[in-house]
Formats: sequence, structure tokens, C-alpha cells
Amino acid sequence: MEWSAMKLSRRKALAATAALVIGLPALAACGGEDSGSGGGDEKVTVNLGFFPNITHATALVGLEKGIFAEKLGSNVTLSSKAFNAGPAAIEALFAKGVDATFVGPNPAINAWSQSKGQAIKIISGAASGGVSLVVNPKKVKSLDDLKGKKIATPQLGNTQDVAIRYYLKEKGLTANQDGTGDVSVVPQENSQTIETFKQGEIDGAWVPEPFASRLILESGAKKLIDEKTLWPDGKFVITHLIVRQDFAKEHPDLVQKLVEATVASNDFIASNLEEAKTAANAQLEKLTTKPLSKEVLDSAFKEIEFTNDPIAASLTGGAEHAQAVGLLDPVDLKGIYDLSYLNTVLKAAGKPEVATP
Repeated sequence: MEWSAMKLSRRKALAATAALVIGLPALAACGGEDSGSGGGDEKVTVNLGFFPNITHATALVGLEKGIFAEKLGSNVTLSSKAFNAGPAAIEALFAKGVDATFVGPNPAINAWSQSKGQAIKIISGAASGGVSLVVNPKKVKSLDDLKGKKIATPQLGNTQDVAIRYYLKEKGLTANQDGTGDVSVVPQENSQTIETFKQGEIDGAWVPEPFASRLILESGAKKLIDEKTLWPDGKFVITHLIVRQDFAKEHPDLVQKLVEATVASNDFIASNLEEAKTAANAQLEKLTTKPLSKEVLDSAFKEIEFTNDPIAASLTGGAEHAQAVGLLDPVDLKGIYDLSYLNTVLKAAGKPEVATP
């Protein structure tokens, strides 16, 4: 496996995945092996992954408002699983613990690479932006002050982890996978980062929303870099929907319904922003037992564009960045997208279709 975070035996990998899963109802079935076609009266289970982040509000809102359940239909049991970061979600997908998952670009690339193009397809976009490098302003006043500092990311090899390592490399700074180098990059769960920043154990974090806003508003952090400023037109995929290829082949009707729900959830956010914020927060409270403050919630949503376009150009860029920092071998991404489901939905709604890369 290309990512160091995944250099585990299958048993250890599955154990690590289980540890990273945030407590949610147990899976009723293991993916396609036990799922039916969705027709007739046969009961089917669809296992959907996502993260408890505002960058995954498409999933949060869709689950809380019952959009996914409604689109899937009464004969489908929807089982959802929340993960801290992408590598864990990919391990669950490989183990058929999830059939589809919202995830960032770099873990999706890694899954494609590891499986030689056999494991997953990207079937829809979800969100762009919503990632920042925030720092302790007493210790880091400018980019020149990063040398010798500790900066957290959600997990080794996840999208933000690749982003900071590439950024530092471009600035002539080293950030080795073992935590050594000019800048010590410390992968840890986002909830842990909130505490380690408060305790002064780290000097900053390259994290998605709402964690960037929480660090700023709750702990006095300062935004040093908004990642969207590093991408053309300020757009880059932070969340998209991927599906297991074997599940898609067996249940194309269910995959179509998942995409319909994804588009409908983004439509709901666009048309009912305040209600969408409330719904996302309610889902987060169920997952973490503590809702976000209105100030944090408003701040986080302002940083994100919810879009059905998976912004394919940024996926290619992310792969190049991961290769540059030694977290990915060269990989041909041709065929990683299947946007036929998405374009069917968009066409039916009279919306512009998305060109397949």
C-alpha cells in the first residue's frame, strides 16, 4: 500500500478502522454480499460512510432530514457510519463495511491506486473549500515562523495531510512522515486537535470545517492560510461520493438513488440554508453529544461551497501533490469517475451536466 498509514496487516487495519469509527448504529449487513437488488418486497441494506465535519454537510443534512432514506425507499435500510478521516473510511470500504462513502480526494485516489482501478468509482461531487491552516498567533505570526513548529492534520495520508506536506515542500521546508523535519506534522483525530491546541501541545493545524472555525473562535487561533487561495479559481474538491464497484454492478438502482439524494441534499442546503445549518448541527450532536455554537456553525458554512461538480482538475492536482511528498506512487486516474448517475439526475432536473474527465 502506498500510504504509510495503511501499512498494516489486514487484521490490524480492520482493528484500526473500528477504533476510528464514531459510535453509530451497528451495520445491519456487510455491503453487497447481503444486499438485494432493491426490487419487490426484498429488504436491502445500504451502508453509507461520511465524516462528522461541516465539509460533509451534504451527508449530515441528507441524513438528518431523511432525504437519503426517502430516496432509497421503504424497502431499504440505511445504515450510516462516521469516520474521522479518509484512510479509515477506505479501509472500511475495502472490507465491505460500507458500500459508498463521502470522502476527500486523496484517499479516493489511494483506493483507486491500491486496487489498480478495481475498487471504487467517484460518482458525484459534494463540496469545495472549507480547509485552513490555523495557528497560535503568539508562536506563529507569519509563514516564516513555521520552522520548528508542530502542526496537526486529521490522519497520515488524508487530504489535509497531503496538502500541508506539499505546501511545505513548495516552501523549501521538510516534513517527514515520522514527525521529524523542519516542521513536525502530527496526524491526530480532529477532536484531539481541539484539546492539544488548547494545551499548547501543537502550534497549529491544517484542518477542515468546523474544526478550523472552532480553533479560531474557541481558542484564539489565527487563520494563516485559506486553502482555497492555493487552487485555480479558489475551487478544489474537499468532499465527493464514491462507491464500491462491485456494489454498483450489483445494485445500480441503489447507486442512482444515492446520487439523487446527494443532489437533493445540496439543493436543500442552497434553498434552506438556516434550516440546513440546524439539521447539520442536530446530526453532529447525535454523533458527538455536543452541538456547535451558532457562531462556529455560521463561520464554517461560510467557508464551503456545496457543489455537485466533483472538480476533477483538483483531483489530478491532489494526486500530483501526494506523489511529490512520497505518499503515492505514479497512478493513472483514467476511469476513476462514473458520472453517468449524476448526469442522469442533473438532466432530469434541467441542470447543466458535468463533463466526464
